[in-house]
Amino acid sequence: MSVPTKRHTKSSRKRRASHFGVKKTSLTTCEHCGKPRLPHTACKYCGYYRGRQVTEVEAKELKRMEKEKAKREKKEKKEKDKAEKSEKTGAVKEGDKKAKKVQV
Repeated sequence: MSVPTKRHTKSSRKRRASHFGVKKTSLTTCEHCGKPRLPHTACKYCGYYRGRQVTEVEAKELKRMEKEKAKREKKEKKEKDKAEKSEKTGAVKEGDKKAKKVQV
């Protein structure tokens, strides 16, 4: 890799970097529900774009909720199986160990 032949001054470096700043996103209001949305995109709250419905928000929401529920049930089942397995093997919990030490 080559080495720069001339040093960049602070002003020229800052002038070049002035375009790197984060710009504020422009939002428009949905014609149907009045909530803010990005321009040229369908509203994520009601599913309308340019006066007609293009996506069904209720169906997407139900699908998302079912997916979360299945994930939560899978996690609970895994924890339950893990607890049953530890009971079968005779593993003693930390709280039980402390209780036995106090009794002795």
